[in-house]
Amino acid sequence: QVRLVNSGGGLAQAGGSLRLSCAAPERTISNYAMAWFRQAPRKEREFVASIDRSGRSTLYADSVKDRFTISRDNAKNTIYLQMNSLKPEDSAVYYCAASNVLGAPSAVLLYTYWGQGTQVAVSS
Repeated sequence: QVRLVNSGGGLAQAGGSLRLSCAAPERTISNYAMAWFRQAPRKEREFVASIDRSGRSTLYADSVKDRFTISRDNAKNTIYLQMNSLKPEDSAVYYCAASNVLGAPSAVLLYTYWGQGTQVAVSS
């Protein structure tokens, strides 16, 4: 079992920035691929970004590429999502997740452990 704790959401203006964090207080995350997903009201949960165990390989959804950056600090058992140039359509609840699968998978079903989610709201 891996408990993940999200933090860092909030309200931002379009064009602004936010940084999300996801910590695993009781377990090391170095054995897991990690990812961020988001879910807007009345929409399915969608992939945002993922990072492999080492941090050397990342994958991004086209909608956030060149604006968002995923990173990890295995020594702190924490991953981050730096979100720049925010748009109103980025508004959603953001979830971090952990997977035993190698690489940096993007499929929701490959992730076993989930954080509680953090709200991001971007005003125009």
